Amino acid sequence: MAKLNFGGVEEFVITREEFPLEKAREILKNETIAVIGYGVQGPGQALNLRDNGFNVIVGQRNPSKSWDKAVADGFVPGETLFSIEEAAKQGTILLYLLSDAAQIAAWPQIKPYLTSGKGLYFSHGFGITFNDQTEIIPPKDIDVFLVAPKGSGTSLRRMFLEGRGLNSSYAIYQDATGNAKDRALALGIGVGSGYLFETNFKNEVYSDLTGERGTLMGAIQGIFEAQYTVLREHGHSPSEAFNETVEELTQSLMPLVAENGMDWMYANCSTTAQRGALDWKNRFRDAVRPVFEDLYKSVSTGNEARISINSNSQADYRVKLEQELKELRESEMWQAGRTVRSLRPEKQ
Repeated sequence: MAKLNFGGVEEFVITREEFPLEKAREILKNETIAVIGYGVQGPGQALNLRDNGFNVIVGQRNPSKSWDKAVADGFVPGETLFSIEEAAKQGTILLYLLSDAAQIAAWPQIKPYLTSGKGLYFSHGFGITFNDQTEIIPPKDIDVFLVAPKGSGTSLRRMFLEGRGLNSSYAIYQDATGNAKDRALALGIGVGSGYLFETNFKNEVYSDLTGERGTLMGAIQGIFEAQYTVLREHGHSPSEAFNETVEELTQSLMPLVAENGMDWMYANCSTTAQRGALDWKNRFRDAVRPVFEDLYKSVSTGNEARISINSNSQADYRVKLEQELKELRESEMWQAGRTVRSLRPEKQ
């Protein structure tokens, strides 16, 4: 293991140097990896594993757009692409990559094929952590573990093709064979992780749900809306408001923050921007921290899981969801964004 130091806090992680791809291939050489679900995470993980030389099959409902995508990606019906039940039957390790709601619905189909010694792999701790609501309770004689890439399946695939890796967490919930950790780490390397850090199912889902509702999606959209609205109401044009709110952040600043850190960004901007940022950051921190405390409480008590499950179980959920997304898509801010993106210079 490699030791990292985070401001005095030490953490041990698994890198490709101490767990090379050749070792992962050796550990999984006799396994049939069945990717159940070809929606969000499924394509990236399945394709990366296949390209890395592992024996991969896909289980997906047919007819569906995801089935058609799997065919377009080179999975062959009857050879490497099957129904969910048939893939679960053939697989020795099942990568359960359906959405949280679909995992609940498909569990009665999957469970009979989880025979002794098999492995059950998740990329999200939701189904296991909230099993009082999901009723996903695995048999005791199988391995249950998790590898959670810290990004979308699209990012996982894109970074793999660029020769880079997306960091992932891993966790062991149940080790029936004595090989659960090796299986988990081998799959983590196989799907293209940059490095792997240890967690548990509860911590993974608590941090994930907080992040999605917080800085990754919910909070950032709320901040975008607030600043854009204030600028527009004070007479700034849509182009100016969008560029100052979103475009400069995503296209100029965040890539540099990702490369060098926020301290570097502060040190390399104008003195006016630097002074203002330092003066205002604490006000924003203090204003939003109570919201994050409320959010974490809602996650840790299971309330967010309850809301998600109840919403997804409604017959008209997809219709309502599309209406909400349409309102977001057609808002002035994101209409401005579409126009601004269309004017970006093409790569030479």
